[in-house]
Amino acid sequence: MRIRIDGSDLPGRRAGAEADALRLGNVHVGVQRKAEVVELVPADAPTATWCFEVSSREIDGMLDVGGPWVHGRPGARFLYLSWGAVTEDGFAMFRRAKLMFTDIPTELLRAAHEGNGTLVGQVGLTDAAGGPLSARVRPPGVAWTVD
Repeated sequence: MRIRIDGSDLPGRRAGAEADALRLGNVHVGVQRKAEVVELVPADAPTATWCFEVSSREIDGMLDVGGPWVHGRPGARFLYLSWGAVTEDGFAMFRRAKLMFTDIPTELLRAAHEGNGTLVGQVGLTDAAGGPLSARVRPPGVAWTVD
């Protein structure tokens, strides 16, 4: 199953001390693949897009997803968007946003599973306080479609 996450409204593009600190701290956001955060995008980028594939299969009439991008146990699977500072020592994660597969409408998840398009999650990456989005992101904070 193909998945694309389209991020907008990154917090480093805003004015203010929080955005300045993100820029000065070389903060980036990426998608987590197993324990590694990859495809890093600066916190002041205009947008962020991540594309990848996950496995999907039917188990007892239920659709389950898996692979290196997927975290959690069956029935509670999710994707991580992880925030951290990029330094000469690597990526120092400090916050994560969790996108739950259980929050995706069943008909959309099934359509992507059947190969009828790419599952697309559109998410604003700034929280209500002006910082990096974190914790569980539920609709309408993330909008799912199939393209």
